[in-house]
Amino acid sequence: MEPNLPDHSLLLSRSFFARDPRIVARGLLGCVVISHKGSAVTGGRIVEAEAYLGADDSGSHAATRGITSRNAVMYGPPGHAYVYFTYGNHHMLNFVCEAEGTAGAVLVRALEPFYGLAEMAARRGNRPAGELTNGPGKLTEALGIDLSDNACPLNEKGIFVYDAPRPAAEQVAASGRIGLADGHEHEYRYYLRDNSFVSRGRTGPVRRPVRATDRSEP
Repeated sequence: MEPNLPDHSLLLSRSFFARDPRIVARGLLGCVVISHKGSAVTGGRIVEAEAYLGADDSGSHAATRGITSRNAVMYGPPGHAYVYFTYGNHHMLNFVCEAEGTAGAVLVRALEPFYGLAEMAARRGNRPAGELTNGPGKLTEALGIDLSDNACPLNEKGIFVYDAPRPAAEQVAASGRIGLADGHEHEYRYYLRDNSFVSRGRTGPVRRPVRATDRSEP
């Protein structure tokens, strides 16, 4: 039996997100994300989150020569969704952090699924519960989140984030980030120890694909 949906009085405020992404990422552990798409309500508890900073963070989308069409949402007001498409296959859900004009975001990497399990399973090709939301691409598919959610304000329509009891300090671990060629060494990934819904990605550098124009002549 699924638990009751959280009360709207527990919705996180914009000020919660208007802080350093590392603080926000750590603080999001244990919070609840709920997606309303059509008549379906799906969601769960955040068990893994990853912080991304501004232009000085080599792993961030903000590590460019300035604002681009892709990263503009990261510079916008806090408490909005930043959704992008990657690897030609996956959507990624981020929450915009920092004050408006300063880039920052938190990638939601894994959830412990609570709400709408049958709907999430259907969206994920009838995968078992342990495979529904244990990765950033999996959870967006399970929640029905796509590019139409990019730049949308949280807690107004579509995506809602609720406060909830936080884990004890000894339950929280930090590591380098996953899936990056640059900036992977920063310990900005926060997750719940021994939680079976945490993603299984490995930390450490990821090799960039070599384009034909990048290869040296033999």
